[in-house]
Amino acid sequence: MKRIAAGILGLTLVGIFSSNVYAQSAEKVLRIGVLGDESGPFADSGGLGTVYAAELAAQDFGGAVLGRKIEIVHADHQNKPDIASAIARKWFDVEGVGVILNLTSTPVALAVQEIARERRRSTLITGSSSSELTGRACSPYSTQWLEDTYTLSAGIVNGVFSSERRKWFFIAVDNAFGEAMVKDASQRLQQLGGMVVGTVRHPLNSPDLSSYLLQASSANADVIALADVGADTATAIKEAHEFGIPAPGKTLTAFFFFLSDIHGMGLSTAQNLLLANGFYWDENEATRAFSMRFEQHMQKKPSDAHGISYAAVVHYLKGVKAAGSTDAAQVGEAMRKLPIDFFGNPGEVRADGRATYDVGLYRVKTPSESKYAYDYMTLTRLIPKSDAFRPLNEGQCPAIAAKGDPRK
Repeated sequence: MKRIAAGILGLTLVGIFSSNVYAQSAEKVLRIGVLGDESGPFADSGGLGTVYAAELAAQDFGGAVLGRKIEIVHADHQNKPDIASAIARKWFDVEGVGVILNLTSTPVALAVQEIARERRRSTLITGSSSSELTGRACSPYSTQWLEDTYTLSAGIVNGVFSSERRKWFFIAVDNAFGEAMVKDASQRLQQLGGMVVGTVRHPLNSPDLSSYLLQASSANADVIALADVGADTATAIKEAHEFGIPAPGKTLTAFFFFLSDIHGMGLSTAQNLLLANGFYWDENEATRAFSMRFEQHMQKKPSDAHGISYAAVVHYLKGVKAAGSTDAAQVGEAMRKLPIDFFGNPGEVRADGRATYDVGLYRVKTPSESKYAYDYMTLTRLIPKSDAFRPLNEGQCPAIAAKGDPRK
């Protein structure tokens, strides 16, 4: 009994100590934790570039908010929800992290968003695109910034679909992102009068996707659509070219594709692919100015995810200042009221936590069209934010269903 009592007392003291550590550290600094993939398939499009984007945002905010120094910490979740969850708990409970940024991959984002909900802490999701994060899994303490599966499907399906491109075959990564991507794209395709002739799924970070491509090629599909991420998308595109895809009567398209992916494979392979991006480094003077600073430190231009992470951190810090507090509920409410300055373009955070902004549908240039370094994409059309993101009343976010919201 004495040992049991001592154990209970020890656990109590640990809890008190952890709370005191958090309270003391919170008085001195505001810690922003960048939790991403620093060594895997998303390291180039996210990784340490996201850490530096957050640092630039903190610098541009003056390095402090509410009299507290802003400190950026980071860790590699290795694309494993259990590792991400353990880091998030330690950051929240012991190390005084007030908000977690990035959360590359949907399983990681869903796991950490739930932990943050339990602890009433903020999350800025700039690394996952599942529309479920602002749907059934929505949280008043969370905001999602990267284009989601609804946006990607609306942009790509609308841009590619035609009377000659009605039959689609999906090659998808076998996780929550791939499932959501295929679901949203299939719904949009059916609305336009198209049809899905097949779907195959593969493990994340597969070294060889040739068998899946051969299945797609023999399925009498007009369009082979890659609902992949990171290195898997690059692998699929390279191997597709080896098999002569795209070819007459067969179009190859990718839903989730970054500037870094184009740079890695080269324009000769990526040329003419369509992709939906909210941020492109060469879009306007504001994006070019940010990208110049980013490149000086990282020796490369920022990806879509890097630019979006910068905008997310700036808006979060504005929310903290407006709320006069780092309390996640108060900051979340303030962020939903404040307009977003998205590199000179207006945006907003809706009641379900979805950050909205105009999204560009880009075509990858041919080698002869590119005139200077990283001149990789050309805008084909701009999708206004009202069309680019799922209507608020269709997401099944419990908070919206319970309270309602006048914005659609």
